[in-house]
Amino acid sequence: MTSELKTAIESQHGGRASFVQSVPVKETHNGATVWEGVVHVFDLADNPKATRAYAWSSPIEGCSKKRYFAVLHLGAIKLPMNAVRAAIVAEHRREK
Repeated sequence: MTSELKTAIESQHGGRASFVQSVPVKETHNGATVWEGVVHVFDLADNPKATRAYAWSSPIEGCSKKRYFAVLHLGAIKLPMNAVRAAIVAEHRREK
């Protein structure tokens, strides 16, 4: 799994990703769980914007494929839970 996430980070953001750790994350909104899973933390070399990235996958509804998320450690995104929250907000905005 981490090799696919490493590839996702490198293809989306450039640089060279090195696995650091896995962190369980549960994101809730109004008391309901909106996402629960494991976020993988990578150090990122040779990237002009960030030295760390967060990555995870989620199943695509209605098929056997997965969607890969890769979020840079930038601005307000300082923890794996921040990365998940930012991706959820971005996805919600795209759907509107």
